Amino acid sequence: MRDADTLFSGSIAENYDRTMVPLIFAPYAADLAQRAVALAPASVLETAAGTGAVTRVLAPLLAAGASYVVTDLNQPMLDYAASRQPPDSRISWRQADALALPFADDSFDLVCCQFGAMFFPDRVAGYREARRVLKPGGRLLFNVWDRIEENAFADTVTNALATIFPQDPPRFLARTPHGYHDKAQIHADLAAAGFSQVVIETKAERSEVASARVPALAYCHGTVLRTEILARDPNSLQSATDHAEAVIGKKHGSGAIAGKIQAHVIAAVA
Repeated sequence: MRDADTLFSGSIAENYDRTMVPLIFAPYAADLAQRAVALAPASVLETAAGTGAVTRVLAPLLAAGASYVVTDLNQPMLDYAASRQPPDSRISWRQADALALPFADDSFDLVCCQFGAMFFPDRVAGYREARRVLKPGGRLLFNVWDRIEENAFADTVTNALATIFPQDPPRFLARTPHGYHDKAQIHADLAAAGFSQVVIETKAERSEVASARVPALAYCHGTVLRTEILARDPNSLQSATDHAEAVIGKKHGSGAIAGKIQAHVIAAVA
């Protein structure tokens, strides 16, 4: 993973929340929140919270006396998440690196993370930190994307951009968001960090959109793919987006379309 893969800054945060969250993240946020609340945690830490897709769903479901610490490495993403959240005295916001958490040992009943582990430069270290701050018997709950070929629009956009930049195809989506999908590796990494009772469930959903323009804009403007496109040609963002839209339309149809999305949901015990 490259350092630039973690740089969700400026307008990317807003575009990400406006486009990517409804496109692919919302159903998994609802799923993760339901799994989390079923554990009845009194103290929750969310890492790599992004623009708060899980936070907005989970917070209303937690008990009145629960505490909820929401963190992200990227301050602009965290600021945007806080701006979208209604006032709630149970929630505190903290810029934090998931690999070096600024919390005491045995502090939380639950650590949850939506689509963040793929960005960890050292996943075992990240899991070890989660285990450190969890109380004995506490739970780690997170999800990661399955391979890009199982995620229709991401795969189509990646292939479309490769035809525009054949000498240096933008591979952010395949490299990072969809780059940590091997279940055996995930299980081994968690075991190396000291977790037990690891359960990995593969969960497919459908992304339904009004037109091919929606995923083209979402991926090309609302992710680090935007940075990769501009790095190859500063004047190509619009034409690249138009081309991605055309390829999506040709492959998936005109008007309202739907595409498969698929992720792994992982639970483990500290």
